[in-house]
Amino acid sequence: MTRKWAPAIGGMETYSHRLTEELAEHAEVDIVSLPGRADGSPPSALKLARFPFTFSRHWTSRASAPDILHLGDMALWPFGLVARLSPRKPRVVLSAHGTDVAFHRRKGLKGRLYGAYLKLGSALLRNAEVIANSAATRAASAETGWATARVVPLATDLPSGKATGNHNGRVLFAGRLVERKGCGWFIREVLPLLPGDIELDVAGTKWDASENAALSDRRVRFLGPLDQQVLAEAYRDALCVIVPNIALPSGEYEGFGLVAPEAAVSGGVVVAAKCDGLLDAVIDGETGMLVTSGDAAAWSETIASIAGWFPQQRAAFIAKAHDTARSAYSWDRVARQTYEVYLEANGA
Repeated sequence: MTRKWAPAIGGMETYSHRLTEELAEHAEVDIVSLPGRADGSPPSALKLARFPFTFSRHWTSRASAPDILHLGDMALWPFGLVARLSPRKPRVVLSAHGTDVAFHRRKGLKGRLYGAYLKLGSALLRNAEVIANSAATRAASAETGWATARVVPLATDLPSGKATGNHNGRVLFAGRLVERKGCGWFIREVLPLLPGDIELDVAGTKWDASENAALSDRRVRFLGPLDQQVLAEAYRDALCVIVPNIALPSGEYEGFGLVAPEAAVSGGVVVAAKCDGLLDAVIDGETGMLVTSGDAAAWSETIASIAGWFPQQRAAFIAKAHDTARSAYSWDRVARQTYEVYLEANGA
């Protein structure tokens, strides 16, 4: 069951769609979903309000109970309670992604209320299984009582890239321009430390005003959102692909960091912050390099070192990173590990 479904666009929508596709190879899958809007945005508030009735109709029309009720994110936990209290008592599995388990860390009434909501769910669904997309997400879920999460890292479908020793001499950042992703920090603190001929391309969506302001730096070129094929080529052509997340007082964090495996599979050289879900999105030294978050000197030294690689050295690193990432971050692997959780939940 998921409220994140096409035509809405996003990481959770991709997760729901691809996971159910691959799970169909292992078991019978019945999907109850809430489609987004035609422009790619989430469903309206009215459709969200109607979703419980959609679930109820679907649930009562079934000839038999499912073995597993898998809820696509933690905010849906009440549906697991309804299923548990009915004569049909399936095992309940929930997926944890990022904001859906960490919103309680934010200051203010909304954060406190959401934290209380999750704590209530963990108390009422004590035997539910949680699948977290990273160890960082597992830790965040434990803060509200969901302490038994199994880590199943995400996957990517981006086209594979060929190993070459060539690059365009430019660093690439891809993603939403929000503070925690560190693009503004990189422009202000790291870019001035790099040789003057190394510039930065930014592919993504403008979001936060302070991050947007950093794009005015003369060494930065804003590309806007790119479709998958063009983005894969940009990953491959860049000197390196940066994922420079930083810690914030609000407690916001990166649940996984899909850019890292995407870039590695596409034939890019990944440099990512050693923090949050990126610890599961990068196999250090194999699919990319992890660098201390917020350490500008370490970041500039790592990028300068990559710029000095011989073409053969670069090609060899990319080939190994591609092969490792393609195996480690596949949807087939995600489905197999998820199915293992189902079997364990049923005592198989």
